[in-house]
Amino acid sequence: MARQKKQPVENAFALFDVIYQDGARTSNRKVPTSDIDQFDRENSIRAFIEAQDRKIAEMSGNPRGPIKSITPSA
Repeated sequence: MARQKKQPVENAFALFDVIYQDGARTSNRKVPTSDIDQFDRENSIRAFIEAQDRKIAEMSGNPRGPIKSITPSA
């Protein structure tokens, strides 16, 4: 019996560097491209990263400060 090839999975991510108001920086934060709104790009990226931060803070007990800026990773 011939083996069937697996279908490729669409896992497209955009990477962003995040700088917080306290000076902390996180690099290469993954945001699925399917979650990025083409008309309101910055706010949709910010909302996704803030949701990730809330989930991480909930699990670790260490909340993050407010986001100062978000830039695409090089």
